[in-house]
Amino acid sequence: MNRTYITGLLPDELCRELGLVQKFRGTQIFKWIGNGAVSFEQMTNLSKDERAVLSEKASLRSSCVSQVLKDPDGTIKLQVTLRDGRAVETVLLTDKEGRKTACVSCQAGCAMKCAFCQTGQLGLARNLEPEEIVEQFLFLEAECGKLDNIVFMGMGEPLMNLPAIRKAITVLTHKDGRNLSSRRITLSTSGVIKGIYDLADNGPLIRLAVSLTTADEELRSQIMPVNRTNPLPELRTAIAYYAEKTGKRVTLEAALMAGKNTGKESAERMIQFAQGIDVNINLIPWNSVEGLPFTEPSAAEVRNFTDILKNAGLNVTLRTKRGRTIGGACGQLGKTLVDSVQKSGL
Repeated sequence: MNRTYITGLLPDELCRELGLVQKFRGTQIFKWIGNGAVSFEQMTNLSKDERAVLSEKASLRSSCVSQVLKDPDGTIKLQVTLRDGRAVETVLLTDKEGRKTACVSCQAGCAMKCAFCQTGQLGLARNLEPEEIVEQFLFLEAECGKLDNIVFMGMGEPLMNLPAIRKAITVLTHKDGRNLSSRRITLSTSGVIKGIYDLADNGPLIRLAVSLTTADEELRSQIMPVNRTNPLPELRTAIAYYAEKTGKRVTLEAALMAGKNTGKESAERMIQFAQGIDVNINLIPWNSVEGLPFTEPSAAEVRNFTDILKNAGLNVTLRTKRGRTIGGACGQLGKTLVDSVQKSGL
């Protein structure tokens, strides 16, 4: 008998998939899932017989946590094994105010091949299903307590799996379930222009971040192949459209690499790109990835680059380095998976 995985289903879909005659039962089950239930046995407002029947039909988890890694700075990374044996990573980030953010993956691997990113070296295995995305959030809540935010900044390019992300967001924000506010959700893209317009026109209404890294057309095409088919002038137009259409300020992210994109000319190009559109700039000193031909920038490089942008009147944030000892920092996801394969001799 094929079991149905139900974590990515809405109340009416639960009724249909589980053959529930009474609609309120779908809402009850949905609420239990949003509260973190992992089995029907926990659903005490269902009869014992109902729980037994449902347990035969369906499962509340399609994946499982196969590894938990903890950094001294408080960052926690989970390796999640999917039902087909593939694995992804999801990370808990905690800021200075104690707010907890889930950084979730949307794909097993990634096809974007950004030269400075560990995940980009893995290649793309497949898109994740909605329940596999929702489960990452629930796994982190089970490990760390109630979370405040979710960012689609883990493994994969979110705008290449937008239908599943839309469904996962619908589940997580539903008033009868987890009821997470859409204002607490951010999606980060490498710059898929078609997807930016799709998100702006068709929702959901969430925050957008764009991994810009450099506003040098030639350099960006070298280190971010997505730029070859999504050039900077058209990307800038799409970002401006998103900000105007949604009324939400867009974040431009830049991974700073020593001697690559930290000079005065790089800063001036970024200023030119950013001026006139409603953006914040989030600077991220590159986190070292073994085998990649880049170097972490010096404190002086980062400071000078930051000062040039600020002096031009831009809103700039320097991201704190966190999760580096467990391969949980920006650009490092997938390291644990690579290490596991190497240790197994595969």
